[in-house]
Amino acid sequence: MIILTGGAGFIGSVILSALNKLGKTDIWVVDSLGNNEKWKNLRQKNYNNFSHKNDFLPELESLGKKKIEAIIHMGACSSTTETNADYVMRNNFLFSKHLFDFSVSRDIPFIYASSAATYGDGNQGFSDNVLELDKLLPLNIYGYSKHLFDQYVNSTRHSNQVVGLKFFNVYGPNEYHKGSMKSVIYNSYYQILKEKQVRLFKSDREDYGHGEQKRDFIYVKDISKVIIWLLNNPQVSGLYNLGTGQARTWKDLANAVFAAMNIPSNIEFIELPDNLKGKYQYFTEADMQKLRASGYDQEFTSLEDGAKDYVNNYLEKSDLGA
Repeated sequence: MIILTGGAGFIGSVILSALNKLGKTDIWVVDSLGNNEKWKNLRQKNYNNFSHKNDFLPELESLGKKKIEAIIHMGACSSTTETNADYVMRNNFLFSKHLFDFSVSRDIPFIYASSAATYGDGNQGFSDNVLELDKLLPLNIYGYSKHLFDQYVNSTRHSNQVVGLKFFNVYGPNEYHKGSMKSVIYNSYYQILKEKQVRLFKSDREDYGHGEQKRDFIYVKDISKVIIWLLNNPQVSGLYNLGTGQARTWKDLANAVFAAMNIPSNIEFIELPDNLKGKYQYFTEADMQKLRASGYDQEFTSLEDGAKDYVNNYLEKSDLGA
């Protein structure tokens, strides 16, 4: 059995689909479905157990000696603008700590979602070397909760496979339920449909032009490929960046969406909201040498190819899901 937390979510549901394609159906999905139609991500997926996140930990402890092949922990509060620190810490640190401790006690492979938000403003670079952890200064409680868990894992002795993945800017199908946290590609597509233009934040730094802020955008299908590879390579453990290794501008992203829709580019720049000032990352780029050195050799999807696949095969078809 594989335990998959966040299995109805954006990244988790794509991983669930990838597992199904390999013939794996003995999967325990853990999530909180709420009232935002996230449940639709579970359609046409095969799994044999489901638990609400609030019920899961007691059920896990009473599981007995049933063999667990791996725990893939994608469940979290993923909002970078959430200000309820107690809520974020309960979900992203305390829940994760409990699940990790369980995996260590049972010698179960444990793969979990960290975040590039742990790097803060990037002044300390984007190295996934654990020796650099104490230098990082996250800009929000979301990033801090992920950083704290990375530190806890790094300080705990274990013999099982444990992999933390610092996701950079993930986009792709199955994110329609994420409210304000939907990717800019998703939002751009619907802006273009309605207004034939895209709005991007202005830069309030002299060293970046409007729309020239850079992020490392990674297609969600590439995330699932890496996780499947990790399941097949239990000798690989550690904390790893997961991006493409190539930063691209917001203008590049907008232009990729316009191209996928066969509509001329038309970008308007708007002011950066006050609540993001001082908390906005102007540059992220994953250093991918460590994952490559561990043996992962598959190519990552380019921004243009990812946008085209997402727009043409999902968004234009009402995001039927991956």
